[in-house]
Amino acid sequence: MTSEEIYAKLQPIIATYLPEDVSADNINRDADLTQELNINSAHLVDVVLDVEDAFDIELSNNDLETLRTVNDAIAIVEKKVKK
Repeated sequence: MTSEEIYAKLQPIIATYLPEDVSADNINRDADLTQELNINSAHLVDVVLDVEDAFDIELSNNDLETLRTVNDAIAIVEKKVKK
């Protein structure tokens, strides 16, 4: 699975948890999930659970600590899918 395919699959997952004042157009690779996209910590957990389900992977606590941007999410998923 390429990073573009992962990105395409992540966008609608992330968009589900955006607050009303944030457009899905703001979901770019460099977007910070909590700072720029305003996803709160409770919804971030939901994003992680949905990502685990969508890609059939399990994220560790170490993975969660490095999860800040959309690019981070892509890198984590890419690494897990290849295993």
